[in-house]
Amino acid sequence: MNRTDRLYAIVEELRAVAPRVRSARELAGRYEVSVRTIERDISALQQSGVPIYADVGRRGGYALDKSMSLPPLNFTAAESVALAVALERSLDQPFAHAGRSALRKILAAMSEADAVAARELANRVGLIESAETAVSHGIPPLVEQAVQAHRVLEFEYRDRFGAGTRRRVEPMLLLNGPNGWYLVSWCRLRDAARCFRLDRMVDVILTDEPTLPRRLESCDLDIPDRKLRIVAFA
Repeated sequence: MNRTDRLYAIVEELRAVAPRVRSARELAGRYEVSVRTIERDISALQQSGVPIYADVGRRGGYALDKSMSLPPLNFTAAESVALAVALERSLDQPFAHAGRSALRKILAAMSEADAVAARELANRVGLIESAETAVSHGIPPLVEQAVQAHRVLEFEYRDRFGAGTRRRVEPMLLLNGPNGWYLVSWCRLRDAARCFRLDRMVDVILTDEPTLPRRLESCDLDIPDRKLRIVAFA
């Protein structure tokens, strides 16, 4: 485990047990480093603003401020494993890295018994990787950022013949279709809504310019014999 991952893991460990403490020796044993390394890690986290305090005494250790902790979540083992399976099957989907981070936070906030049960159940679920999965490149981070932050993107777009045009667009939504992922945007070159295949976008630049509020109508997109369905939480 590199230092960045260890720092994150220490915070999640302290969050999961708060308001109880963890000693430097316990943390050192868990992450297979020296006590001195843990002390330096805690100091670095404190200097970066993480509210960790030291409880001195024979049974002292480190604890995270209660305001930063969460109560145990009422996720069952099956529910958390279902999320893990969905994430494993969706490594090329938008915000996949954020999804993995969210799952780690869910496990850290679950009760210890439920988290152990979830990990045990996950060990009884397997996925077979295909050749298509191996070549998947996922969503470019700059595209995710543009959609999330409502920022204008600039890139060169290659058509099916390889001819390129420079585009400056206002991202509206990410769209999954039969040929992979598209970025639906208001294209300033065409002054209309357009779908751009992500694998044909090169030299992508995320600008500081905010997008304008625009309403996307289903008739703006040429999707014959298909229905546009937006992702929903319910």
